[in-house]
Amino acid sequence: MRRALASLIATMWLLVHAALTLAASPTPAPAGGDPRSSGQGPGLVGDPLFALVAVITIGVLTVVATLIYVRLTANRHA
Repeated sequence: MRRALASLIATMWLLVHAALTLAASPTPAPAGGDPRSSGQGPGLVGDPLFALVAVITIGVLTVVATLIYVRLTANRHA
């Protein structure tokens, strides 16, 4: 019971302090322009095609590594 009460108090304390935290504004600063892009205005920043290929490559490599691991460790108890 004591642990549950302490956990509840700690959770409430964290929630209160998280609510009081001030985050940066999602809008750009009026004087400096939009730092998220290279002067082209709002839009995609970076190379989205490269990011997509990287994510797909990581996914395929993960599947291949998992299949290799399963094949190498199968039937060890037999």
